Amino acid sequence: MVARAAKTQRRTRIQEEKEEKILEAALGVFSTYGFRGSTIDQIAEAAGMSKPNLLYYFRTKEAIHRTLLDRMLFTWLEPLRAFDADGDPEAEIRSYIRRKLEMSRDFPRESRLFANEILQGAPHIEDELKGPLRELVDEKARIIRGWAEAGKIAACDPHHLIFSIWSTTQHYADFDVQVRAVLGADAGKERFEQAAHYLEGLFLRGLRAAAKDT
Repeated sequence: MVARAAKTQRRTRIQEEKEEKILEAALGVFSTYGFRGSTIDQIAEAAGMSKPNLLYYFRTKEAIHRTLLDRMLFTWLEPLRAFDADGDPEAEIRSYIRRKLEMSRDFPRESRLFANEILQGAPHIEDELKGPLRELVDEKARIIRGWAEAGKIAACDPHHLIFSIWSTTQHYADFDVQVRAVLGADAGKERFEQAAHYLEGLFLRGLRAAAKDT
């Protein structure tokens, strides 16, 4: 299902702006209530549009949700795509941690949208998870395994290393309310820099220390 306006050969600026307005409103609704708890009426109200007007651009709630998920997956995977086999392992892992934390800082609603989808069993993106996502993770896991075999880092399970980076960095988006509640009223943007410093040490010290013992 795609936006109706997108089917025309040349979309106007007004059409593009309307679609972006709908998607922005839907992102807030879906990230708060999840797919099942959200309605077209809620999205239309958040967008300041009538329901019939919204349905001109997107025929169904599923079409809006899928468009947001597709966008999010592309953005979410970009730091992993940038993982360079020819780069210095420590620099590559450090950069990946930081870029994932930056995404948690800059795109918290997108992260919660994805988390809600996964918690529901990934009904809309299961094929992407089992196909392109798995292929990309396997590709980067081979890079990490190659670094370990070359003695550049400690031997480790590369898939679980990637999972661990995902879980620790995305925590700062998906559980931001909890983080700020524990850290207190003074927990501003610097919490992401503090998290980056800690996580870099957590992952990199362990990899370096074990590598020296092999």
